[in-house]
Amino acid sequence: MEEIEHKYVKLNGLKVHVAEIGSRSSPAVVFLHGFPEIWYSWRHQMIAVAKAGFRAISPDYRGYGLSDPPPEPEKAKFSDFIADLLALLDALTLSKVFLIGKDFGSRIAYLFTLLHSTRVSGIITLGVPFAPPSRHTVLKNLPEGSYISRWQVRGRAESDFSRFDCKTVLRNIYILFARNEVPTAQQNQEIMDLVDPSTDSLPHWFTEQDLAEYASLYEKSGFRTALQVPYRSLDEEFDIVNRKVEVPALVVVGGKDYSLKFPGIEEYIRSGRAKAYVPNYETEHLPEGSHFMQEQLPDQVNQLILGFLSRHS
Repeated sequence: MEEIEHKYVKLNGLKVHVAEIGSRSSPAVVFLHGFPEIWYSWRHQMIAVAKAGFRAISPDYRGYGLSDPPPEPEKAKFSDFIADLLALLDALTLSKVFLIGKDFGSRIAYLFTLLHSTRVSGIITLGVPFAPPSRHTVLKNLPEGSYISRWQVRGRAESDFSRFDCKTVLRNIYILFARNEVPTAQQNQEIMDLVDPSTDSLPHWFTEQDLAEYASLYEKSGFRTALQVPYRSLDEEFDIVNRKVEVPALVVVGGKDYSLKFPGIEEYIRSGRAKAYVPNYETEHLPEGSHFMQEQLPDQVNQLILGFLSRHS
């Protein structure tokens, strides 16, 4: 990844790590990662869009990777991340950008667009369809043993993770999230217990070197902010009057992404109801795509991204 440059930008009093590649004069594309990811999860896409004539920018959120943690990680909110994104565009003097989000990064992309529509040229999300901002009732229907339910309980994930080193925690989460079922533990289990180290291995497209890169970044940041945002901040409310997204949007759905198993999600995607809120809304399907489709199938994901950017630039 020698072509990718790294720097720190002061945003809202914190030093935030930013990776980027491409000409400063090119149209900008900002990548928003999920969990347990980091800027590095977009490495294939950053290089591809830069070669196609765009400027690729991928920050580590506050409290993630090489970025400074917030003063009180347990009080971090989605709105803090949205404010940092706005400050980043201002610091880099970017009047308008494309946003590409994955996992909870998709929520940040949608909310940012609703709040700051004039700063966005278009949105691409991986695995997460647009839904109007509201309390996450879908997630409230998850069983008690689901990873989200467990990680929302303050102290539970911390205790579970503390039995292992950082690299093992990330290995286990990658193994679990690469499957096509929502990770769910029995009453006498913790989420980390769902992985059997004697038989379960990393997906073939995720190397030990990749794992080491992630581990080096999370060893610096830990998981305090990552457990707060997204998992313990999903009930945050936003005062948004206009809930219609006026910019073009594309959602890429992986056929083997476990998030399709969340109650009602697959039916919502197939129904096309999102078009009521996003008139210029496209859906593409990758039948073999997992939750980590951008790392698993980089060429296919890049092709869809570049096609969208080309159509809307």
